[in-house]
Order: sequence, then C-alpha cells, then structure tokens
Amino acid sequence: MSWELLLWLLALCALVALVVQLLRFLRADGDMTLLWAEWQGRRPEWELTDMVIWVTGASSGIGEELAYQLSKLGVSLVLSARRVQELERVKRRCLENGNLKEKDILILPLDLTDRSSHEAATKVVLQEFGKIDILVNNAGRSQRSLGVDTSLDVFKELIELNYLGTVSLTLCVLPHMIERKQGKIVTVNSLLGIISAPLCTGYCASKHALRGFFNCLRTELATYPGIVVSNICPGPVQSNIVKNSLVGDVQKTIGIDTDQSHKMATSRCVRLMLISMANDLKEVWITYQPFLLITYLWQYMPTWAWWITNKLGKKRIENFKNGLIGFDLNFYHIKCQNKTAQSLKIL
Repeated sequence: MSWELLLWLLALCALVALVVQLLRFLRADGDMTLLWAEWQGRRPEWELTDMVIWVTGASSGIGEELAYQLSKLGVSLVLSARRVQELERVKRRCLENGNLKEKDILILPLDLTDRSSHEAATKVVLQEFGKIDILVNNAGRSQRSLGVDTSLDVFKELIELNYLGTVSLTLCVLPHMIERKQGKIVTVNSLLGIISAPLCTGYCASKHALRGFFNCLRTELATYPGIVVSNICPGPVQSNIVKNSLVGDVQKTIGIDTDQSHKMATSRCVRLMLISMANDLKEVWITYQPFLLITYLWQYMPTWAWWITNKLGKKRIENFKNGLIGFDLNFYHIKCQNKTAQSLKIL
C-alpha cells in the first residue's frame, strides 16, 4: 500500500469520525463528557450503594425523582424540604417501589433560608446514620420578571435561598467530609448559571454565584482528592419551577400549571445526574438541542453567544411586555386562572 493511499484512508476515517460525532452531538441530551461516562463509565448501581445521601428540595421535581431512583440503589436517604406532608408522600413511594426499609429513610424538614438551623440538622443526620457520603444541594427557586420592574426583596429572597442557604448547609457538612477525607458535594445549578437570559436577572445572579463558589471551593479542596465537588447544570426539565417562580413582587408567583411535554423528562435528567455522581464529574450540562449548542457557544465562543442571545432576548422581552411569559424557544398556550383571566403563552 502506497503512502498516498494510506493518507487518503486516514483522511477518510477522520472525516467519517467527524460526521459521526456531529450526528451524536445533534442528538445529544448532555455534554460530551457526560455522555461518554454514560457509555463507558462507572454505573451508579456499582458506585452509590451503601452510601448516605442527603437530598434537599426532595418534595417535588428533580429532588423527588432523585429520591425514587436512589431508593432502588440500596442507599440510606435523608429527605429535606419545608413541606413535611410532601416529604412523607415521597418516603412512602420510596418504600413501596424501592429497596429500602423504614430505617433507611430519614425525613428532615429544613428551610434553607433559616441558616441558624443548618448545623443542628447536620448533627441529626450524623447521629442517625453516622456519616454523610453525598450532599445533594437541590433546593431552589426561579424568577420570571424584568429586572427593572423587580422588587429588591425578590433578589434578596433568591440570594438567600439559592445561594446563601446552599453555601451555609454545605459549610456545615464540609468539616465532616474533611475529617473523613472523602465525600461528594453535588449542587443542582442550572444552564442559567453559565449563560444569561432576560426575565431571570435574580435567578441568573444566584446561580452564577453558586457556580463561582463551588468552583473556587473545589480548588481549595485539592489537597483532599477524596472530596468531589460537582455542578449539575440542567436546562428545561419537567418540574414546578416555572409555576413557583417569583415575579416582580416577593409575595407573588406565576402559580400556573403549564404544558411541559417539550421539556426533558425528570427521570432522564436524574439518571444523567446519577451517572455524573458515579463518575465524579466536576460539571455537567444536561439539556437538549438547541440549548446544548448555545451553552457550548457561551463557553467557547462568547461573542457569537451574545449575538444569538440578544436576538432571542429581544423577542422574549417583547412577548413578555405583550402579556406573555418567556421561557423556552417555542410557544405553548396555557389558561391563566389569575386576576387577569387571560390566555398566556410560555416561550
């Protein structure tokens, strides 16, 4: 075989590989490192068994689904949120459908904004199970309003809950992990902790702050290789996050059930989260196209990302000012039951 033919074959193989990777990317629902870990990495069923896992925001959405999937892995669960009745409901379903017994699940009511209670809550977990292997910081709240029309109390509430509350609980658990020289701190952030979008000024600020804090904390813990700090950044996922979003007033939420069929199934998002936890990935992006592409642009081509975001953002703000609420890239009609009694669209 001549060198010329060999070079042509190598070039053809490279082209085929490039096309295959492009097709995989177009169909991807997570970043390439995460999907490689799903294909070739360690399985949650092997890595997470017999661990004590504390999940905040466990009464609904991602936290609830996380409890269900973890309950099938033979772990000990600590479920925290403010709504005790909802936590009890989640616990019952975990016992019915999982592999756990009553003694394996601790219901621990917790308000992240009450930072004075976090140290006591940590002691309760340690007294009950003797250790904390994984802390999943999942609790949080979103916002849908123009920054100029938003009360400062809304920004304060989002920082108190999403950022300071999460940091406070982490700092209560961290000394225990340092003493053991092992543990995982998993924080459910958001793609809006990487990119920015109009109508989410306070939410984006709190999530950017979380990403900065935990990235810095990871470097400070470099002398403890057994302690893993992970940022999980989902895009649109089926949950109540939009319904419970604050608007311009801290006392008001959107309060509307929306069509979520276009969003990623919560079960798929949580499965990818478990893969991330099993493989000790530092940051993962979980979302469909075109959000995944936009996130890559924000990370590696910010000038292009700003141009695209500004184009989409202008339309989003225009829709919002016309009585619409911006969220995704498609329109979904829903019926509003609030005082305006009008039809809204979720973008």
